[in-house]
Amino acid sequence: MALKRTNVYADDSDLLLIKEAAARLGVSEAEIIREGIHRIALAHRVWNEPFVSDEETFDLGGSVDKDEIRSAVTRGYEERERRNQGNAA
Repeated sequence: MALKRTNVYADDSDLLLIKEAAARLGVSEAEIIREGIHRIALAHRVWNEPFVSDEETFDLGGSVDKDEIRSAVTRGYEERERRNQGNAA
């Protein structure tokens, strides 16, 4: 992937968060910033076609309620935090 240099302005508080995250994860501040740019660009991407067609569905083996979703998200978050703490040690 070819990288291009650009300049951005950021709040001091955001730069501090970036510095702390980079130190905790053992990566450069630039890597944190590149990842943030990539994530927000994807979040605002407009797709030319739907993710699934009207004929396609996801079989989740039955209905999924909000408590199951909350539990799955919580488990994923906690696992990511454990991995991040392991990188800081």
